[in-house]
Amino acid sequence: MTWPRPVPVIGDQTSAAQRAADPAGWAFDPATVEALHTVIGARRDIRRYRPDPVPPETLRAVLEAGHRAPSVGHSQPWRFVVVTEQATRDRAAVLADRERLRQAELLTPDRRARLLDLQLEGIREAPVGVVVACDRRAHATGVLGRATFPDADLWSCACAIQNMWLAARAAGLGMGWVTLFQPADLAGLLHLPEEVETLGWLCLGWPDERPPEPGLVRHGWSTRAPLEDVVLAERWPADDSPAAPPSHLAGPRPQAVVAARDSGDDLLAVPGSLGVLDRAVDRVLALPGAVPETGTLLVVAGEHPVAAAHAVSAYPVSVTADVLAATRSGASLGASTARQAGLRVRAHAAVSPAPQGDLLCADALPVAAAEALLEEGRALGRELAATGLVCLGEVGIGNTTVAAALACGLLGLDPDDAVGLGAGSDAAMLERKRDVVRGAVARARSEHGRALAEPVRALAALGGPEVAVLAGVTLGAAGGGVPVVLDGLVTAVAAVVAVRLEPAAQPALVAGQRSRERGSAAVLTELGLEPLLDLRLRAGEGIGAVLAAQLLLTALRARRGAGRVS
Repeated sequence: MTWPRPVPVIGDQTSAAQRAADPAGWAFDPATVEALHTVIGARRDIRRYRPDPVPPETLRAVLEAGHRAPSVGHSQPWRFVVVTEQATRDRAAVLADRERLRQAELLTPDRRARLLDLQLEGIREAPVGVVVACDRRAHATGVLGRATFPDADLWSCACAIQNMWLAARAAGLGMGWVTLFQPADLAGLLHLPEEVETLGWLCLGWPDERPPEPGLVRHGWSTRAPLEDVVLAERWPADDSPAAPPSHLAGPRPQAVVAARDSGDDLLAVPGSLGVLDRAVDRVLALPGAVPETGTLLVVAGEHPVAAAHAVSAYPVSVTADVLAATRSGASLGASTARQAGLRVRAHAAVSPAPQGDLLCADALPVAAAEALLEEGRALGRELAATGLVCLGEVGIGNTTVAAALACGLLGLDPDDAVGLGAGSDAAMLERKRDVVRGAVARARSEHGRALAEPVRALAALGGPEVAVLAGVTLGAAGGGVPVVLDGLVTAVAAVVAVRLEPAAQPALVAGQRSRERGSAAVLTELGLEPLLDLRLRAGEGIGAVLAAQLLLTALRARRGAGRVS
């Protein structure tokens, strides 16, 4: 049975089915499109103006076009200072004349003469000046998109200028963008406050020229480059940089990603009803493998000399073997939790084929051993992919120290931001762990230099056998097209290694939980994953991954069984 589709009374009223049936349905009619491109092609930097006034309604329309520009984080940082007073325009013209001469002195004699021959009287002639200023007083981290590109607010203002230019041209007005100013001089002229930056002066008025081509082209200053000269395919042309390693995995195709999202659009529910869980479901449905109905918890155990050598754990190293044995018998808490979730359980001992180091004085593994363990994990991951989703768990006394060290090596974290208490530790042990991690990372950087940026080298220097196997399992299972549900810090750091080796593995990852370990949040951010759970779990063994997998499998079944709309 299908139900009538609830159509919102505000916002986008189309459905995914409508958009899929006519992807180009948002286009304007051909005449409007042709008019748009005509205006774009006819836009000119006007230098000569008539003195006739600009009607207020026309000026407002131009400013309105600027105000409709896109802006980073919808911050609308532009401020339009409209100048019509003769005295202000006179002072601005003097500033521009001065800078014109200064800039001319920096050019070759021929270019200097050409610059001085150009007509640059727009500030005096045009009846209106508009100074576009960018209000940068909002901290970059508080504006969506500026934390990564701090100057995106300036780019937004440039978009506003382009909108104004096109609107002016469509109305028959001329506009010229004058940047022959020292920014501080122009800011001082208009009394702009600190952290409000000007992008120059716009001359606006009725043009006393109607140039068929750009003025600098007409004056022999330059020519328009062919489009082919400025369009690059995929990346910058080859240079001396090392080639990217070959990729053995491919992420979901755009068709699969969109189809997965579309599958939730015709539910009798508000889009995104399940929040973070809906996004995880979409990721799973986009994978090339069969939609999982069950899966396997894999618990990988490893020994770490750092635990016995430097007293970084509250428990004896013998606990690793005990928990592994209990997992195999089905008696561990992780195995019991998996059984309640209807998942299979697999226990695996990760054993280095070569002697291990203690991190502080020697590398954890030889590179060849790390590579062998990675391949061992790949094979195991491919095998488990046939059973459904794969939940990753681990056991290994001292492995949170190892994971913190590897996180510092891979992400450049400070040990104070990566090292947590672990299970049962106290303040003194926490300080020892920090000292060990700080010393281990310093040693590895001193011995390996830039090579430490290579994921296998970092894994060998600062990782451990179960971390290597888990990274391989992640790659093998992702290659099989099934989701890989991460547990705590150790499995997440292993996933970072996997993604550094094969970025296309990332779409297969689901963050089961944010662990109590201090570096967990930074590692999940590096992976670009939002955790499904934040329960402050203390146990490892994949328990958080199993609980998250229960939610994920339930949501997948719910989406299949929920009512659909017509």
